[in-house]
Amino acid sequence: MNPAELFRQDSDTVQLKPGETLFRAGDPAADMFVLLEGMADIVVGETVVETASTGALLGEMALIEAAPRTATVRAKTVCRLARVNSKRFNFLVQQTPFFAIHVMKVLADRVRRMNERIVK
Repeated sequence: MNPAELFRQDSDTVQLKPGETLFRAGDPAADMFVLLEGMADIVVGETVVETASTGALLGEMALIEAAPRTATVRAKTVCRLARVNSKRFNFLVQQTPFFAIHVMKVLADRVRRMNERIVK
C-alpha cells in the first residue's frame, strides 16, 4: 500500500524547498504527514537515520502518543506533503483498515532498523 495514493488529490498540502525543515526534535506534535512527492531526511541528533521517499509517513508517532517529536525532518529535494490530523487519522483507520496496518508496519520497521543500528 502506498498511502500517497489516499492523499494524491489533496489541495491543501505543505510545500518544502530543499533544506527546509518540516519539524524538529522536541517540537510539540499534533499531526503526521504523508510524503506525496520528493525526498526528506529523518535526522536524530546529527545522524540521518533514514531518507524518506514518496509514500513515506513522517511524524506518525504524534497520532499514537501525545509527546514531543523525536526526530527532525528536513527536505532533501522539493517536497509536497499531506497533513493528517487526529480526526482524519481516526477516520482513515476506521474506513481503510489497511491504512492502520500500514502505519503499524512503518513503526515496526523503524524500531527494527534502530535496534539494528544499536547492535552494530
